[in-house]
Amino acid sequence: MFAVHLLSFYFSKLQEDQIKKVDRFLYAMRLSDDQLVDISARFRAGMEKGLSSESNATAAVKMLPTHVLSTPDGSEKGEFLALDLGGSKFKVLQVKVSENGKRRVEMESETYPIPEELLNGRGTEMFDHVAESLKDFLQKKHINQKRKALGFTFSFPCGQSKIDEGVLLSWSKNYKARGVLGTNVVEILFTTYYHSFHFFLGTNVDVLALVNDTVGTMMTCGYDDQRCEVGVIIGTGTNACYMEELRHIDLVEGDEGRMCINTEWGAFGDDGALDDFITHFDREIDAASTNPGKQLFEKMVSGMYMGELVRLILLKMAKKGLLFDGRVSNALRTKGKFQTKHITLIEQYKDGLKNTREILTELGLSPSADDCLAVQHVSTIVSFRSANLCAAALAAILTRIRENRKLKSLRITVGVDGTVYRTHPQYPKRLHKVVRRLVPECHVRFVLSESGSSKGAAMVTAVAQRLAAQRREINDTLALLSLSPENLQQVRDKMRVELERGLRKDSHRTASVKMLPSFVYRTPDGTERGKYLALDLGGTNFRVLVVKIRSGIRKSVRMYNKIYAIPLEIMQGTGEELFDHIVQCISDFLDYMGMKNTRLPLGFTFSFPCRQTGIDKGSLVSWTKGFKATDCEGNDVVEMLREAIKRRNEFDLDIVAVVNDTVGTMMTCAYEDPKCEIGLIAGTGSNVCYMEEMRNIEMVEGDEGQMCVNTEWGGFGENDCIEDIRTRFDREVDEGSLNNGKQRFEKMTSGMYLGEIVRQILIDLTRRGLLFRGHITEPLKTRGIFETKFLSQIESDRLALLQVRSILQQLGLDSTCDDSIIVKEVCGTVSHRAAQLCGAGMAAIVDKIRENRGLNQMNITVGVDGTLYKLHPHFSRILKDTVKALAPQCDVEFVLSEDGSGKGAALITAVARGET
Repeated sequence: MFAVHLLSFYFSKLQEDQIKKVDRFLYAMRLSDDQLVDISARFRAGMEKGLSSESNATAAVKMLPTHVLSTPDGSEKGEFLALDLGGSKFKVLQVKVSENGKRRVEMESETYPIPEELLNGRGTEMFDHVAESLKDFLQKKHINQKRKALGFTFSFPCGQSKIDEGVLLSWSKNYKARGVLGTNVVEILFTTYYHSFHFFLGTNVDVLALVNDTVGTMMTCGYDDQRCEVGVIIGTGTNACYMEELRHIDLVEGDEGRMCINTEWGAFGDDGALDDFITHFDREIDAASTNPGKQLFEKMVSGMYMGELVRLILLKMAKKGLLFDGRVSNALRTKGKFQTKHITLIEQYKDGLKNTREILTELGLSPSADDCLAVQHVSTIVSFRSANLCAAALAAILTRIRENRKLKSLRITVGVDGTVYRTHPQYPKRLHKVVRRLVPECHVRFVLSESGSSKGAAMVTAVAQRLAAQRREINDTLALLSLSPENLQQVRDKMRVELERGLRKDSHRTASVKMLPSFVYRTPDGTERGKYLALDLGGTNFRVLVVKIRSGIRKSVRMYNKIYAIPLEIMQGTGEELFDHIVQCISDFLDYMGMKNTRLPLGFTFSFPCRQTGIDKGSLVSWTKGFKATDCEGNDVVEMLREAIKRRNEFDLDIVAVVNDTVGTMMTCAYEDPKCEIGLIAGTGSNVCYMEEMRNIEMVEGDEGQMCVNTEWGGFGENDCIEDIRTRFDREVDEGSLNNGKQRFEKMTSGMYLGEIVRQILIDLTRRGLLFRGHITEPLKTRGIFETKFLSQIESDRLALLQVRSILQQLGLDSTCDDSIIVKEVCGTVSHRAAQLCGAGMAAIVDKIRENRGLNQMNITVGVDGTLYKLHPHFSRILKDTVKALAPQCDVEFVLSEDGSGKGAALITAVARGET
């Protein structure tokens, strides 16, 4: 028994010594985690270089844009053809994709060999063979529809400027067909097929997509798992692709969304980045290859070279007397005799050593048990290094995706294909384990591509077709809100007509633009001074202010204010409740300021349409902006305020002026700029006032001087004059509002309604399956949930799509990257139209003022307030551009009102009191 144990120990010791001998010989091939982290960082640097337009030309990792902008979302459908060219065989497929919950893919295929002479012959001959194979397939399957969409998997590096074209950059995998490099392979294929066969077959083939096999793999797996955004091939060749943020891809215009990047990682190290990891065995492999100095990473990793690498190692070990008692067979000296498939057999769990002996015997060797063990260990080191290197590069890609999306942890799926990954018994497990160790922040699922990259080519084609169809539908929908120059001129001219009608006695009552006199006869001249109380009511918040005005050389305005909320139940309760609430807020403010016993002159900014018969008399015409308090319309709001003050019986106020917020804004800006004679509010509501000649205001006596007119242009269109530009979305918003049929222009231009227009469009697109996978959520059904502030945030140029998705998620809308792009586009269309409409209206007003004054050219300033103008990233620019285009004889400057309309109310009060 002791002898048996001793013998067992002796053999175990021999095996251990043999393994150590191999480890010492191949020390440089065994990579630590620190080394893998270093390699991963180098690959990250290579990716950055390839993505930059400045360094791409010299980058080893080419990072080729594929123009694949989306992975499958499950709604793809149709019948497609697919071609797969990239190995010794060529495949033609018909792929049928079903939707409606079935999500089924049916495939029929034929494989055609590619004769060796075609690989090295003329490119035209090779593509003739491809076209002939396609013709044969169409005939066999009796495919004779007039048009067929085709996806072409072409597993070689191509430069693409569109998804349906690709210029061959270099051959690989023993392909060397002449006359193809630098040409568009899609055009060659199409031309060959079209001229040779389509008349005969009666079938037109449209090549909609050219894809790399790696991209095809990602798309194949992406159809079943929508988290799949990385594709990896580890087979005869090796490569990876992934979905990169467009803003990082310098070689492609645009920064919205993502695009699949074909890394072409096989060339990693061609620039010397891996020199300290490349062994002398690798250099021998490279020197004997058909492309020395190229594809160095691929030569360390892929199935095309792995077997040859093992053969070289065994040959050198034998020559050094470390294997086979120093004997070498002719077969071991012959390139290509030891193949990667042998490594797969050698590393099998149960039969590995038996297979090793058989393989070595076939090579004319007489291996001992120790030799077999050593050869098995050599194979393990070579294949394990391959898995380690792929894991390091993949870890770099996963880290980049996670950091791009600013995530602490990333859940993602990697689609994988290739003979090494498929057939090697240990390779997948090793790769997965190392990746997870290198990037613990990434929860990675690996999915084997069951159908290969051919199905992926069809999926890319299906996605391209879906996106094209969706794009047409989305464009058609958004075109409804697009305004041509002619449309804008008509809006300007119709606004001018309504301005004139509002000023005339005979048409004032029926005019949609009411042109209400404000009894403000002049703008400030700098002599105003004193202390005033001001109230500012115009939205869900109410402001009370004390304004101290100093005149003279050092003129200044100092303000103290407090903001109070107006609860919804007060906004829509009784008038008495509303004004009692206002007076309660005033009382609180006077207590806060210690001014309860001071009787101050008061200016009341009341931002609703009022018909005034004096500076301190104003009857409410109609509520806007969500207010609906009863017993107010038709009543004098100044009297209602006085009555509420009497009811409280705590203080007294001298109410001097009631003004619209637009008038207050004009006065605020005019205090600093005497050329300011127009006020614009572009916020929750939309309105304009301006200084009109008294002779034109028929509702007021007197022909001398000027008076500020509050246009109340929000009502423009109530007489159906702009029905030709109102859309079904505008009508839906109108019908759901508190004042159906009223304020139509305001409902197309103001912050209170733009978000709701967007929501209506989103519902329409979702209902048609163009957004949110066709799923209308409860939040999306909720009126008012999409606030206008979200438009400003979503349209910000600095905002990445990831943040757009975050905003949508806050609203309970689970969006994809593609959804976010569409939502951003919808927001942009709605706000662009609003700004243009305001610009067209403003053009009508400035041109009227110019003509009033008999000027050929006029300089004038517009004072502006409102959150839409202040906060939206593009609204102000579009507004100004529109005014410039439609009123070229007016040089209009827009000045932002920094202090709001409350200061304006105090200035109007000061002007009205005539204090000096």
